[in-house]
Amino acid sequence: GIFFILPCIDKYSTVDLRTKSFDVPPQNILTKDSVTIFVDAVVYYKIYDPVISITNIRNASWGTRLLAQTMLRNVLGAHSLSDTMTNRELLANQLLTHLDVATDPWGVKVERVEIKDVRLPQQLQRAMAAEAEAAREARAKVIAAEGEMRAARSLKEAAEVINRSPTALQLRYLQTLSFIAGERGSTIVFPIPMNVLGGMGTWGVAGGGEGGGGLGFGGGEGGGLEPGFGPTGGGEKILAYTSSA
Repeated sequence: GIFFILPCIDKYSTVDLRTKSFDVPPQNILTKDSVTIFVDAVVYYKIYDPVISITNIRNASWGTRLLAQTMLRNVLGAHSLSDTMTNRELLANQLLTHLDVATDPWGVKVERVEIKDVRLPQQLQRAMAAEAEAAREARAKVIAAEGEMRAARSLKEAAEVINRSPTALQLRYLQTLSFIAGERGSTIVFPIPMNVLGGMGTWGVAGGGEGGGGLGFGGGEGGGLEPGFGPTGGGEKILAYTSSA
């Protein structure tokens, strides 16, 4: 409505009752575990009583800004770095409570406080990155070791199953050869079990005459195949197997 002011006696001030906001400049804060960090925040407030905001304090907005900076340093300085990084919402609520109680005599209502950014020194960032990388490598090695252990157990169980059935071993052997034969340009070495040679009896491969010589397999009194060396025409010796059965 209409009001009258006596010149040189009365004085009037216009107070904005709308919600306003301001940024808290980055504060250099020493945390509880002696780590230096830079934190900034944003504060939303409004004046709910314009009379006491004029009579109780000279500049309510400026006083709220200074008090927000002080409260930010005090609250975050009482917590460790891990709490500051993980519990931002909790710390923001604490800032809101303390700041609202302190500004209530000024007719100011703090509606919201948000922590915008937490910046760490470059050296600390590198140290934390190295620590996280080492932790990931350790977990990877543990996972690989557990996989090797499970694979070894599975191989042990498979070996026990194959041991109970010799036919299964031959099928697995042929399956492996079939898989290898599918590759182009591969050379396959086909080993023959010694028990197969032992069941073939007495046999031999002889060769050469005066200038020759050769590999021979011969039977002995005891049976079986026995290795030996036979001369060749060039003065060399080759391995020979003789049957002792």
